[in-house]
Amino acid sequence: MSTINHCLACGACCAFYRASFYWAEGDDVSENGVPVALTEKMNDFRRMMRGTGSARPWCVALKGVIGKRVHCAIYEQRASVCRQFEPAWHDNLPNEWCDKARRAWGLVPLQPGCWPRNDDFPKAA
Repeated sequence: MSTINHCLACGACCAFYRASFYWAEGDDVSENGVPVALTEKMNDFRRMMRGTGSARPWCVALKGVIGKRVHCAIYEQRASVCRQFEPAWHDNLPNEWCDKARRAWGLVPLQPGCWPRNDDFPKAA
């Protein structure tokens, strides 16, 4: 059975929510951290991915076409907020935030059983 990663045909969360995280996750502080050049200062304690603080968010690291084919240009260096976001039904649990982002982009929410096996999709690190 081939692995189905619905996120690679979606990307809605990256173009709907602000991606903010603790400032020390940046590569100016943490080895292999989030590239600071792709972030903006939010306050003294937090940064956000460039593009996600606007009225029409779109993460600067998101490449591709929402609902067709997408990828994160800094996947291995992505922020904790991105690593922790679980797509709906991945662990047999709903995620209303995933559903909301998908609906905003005209995509139907994921359904129970849509992931072939939980061990096919790598866990957030």
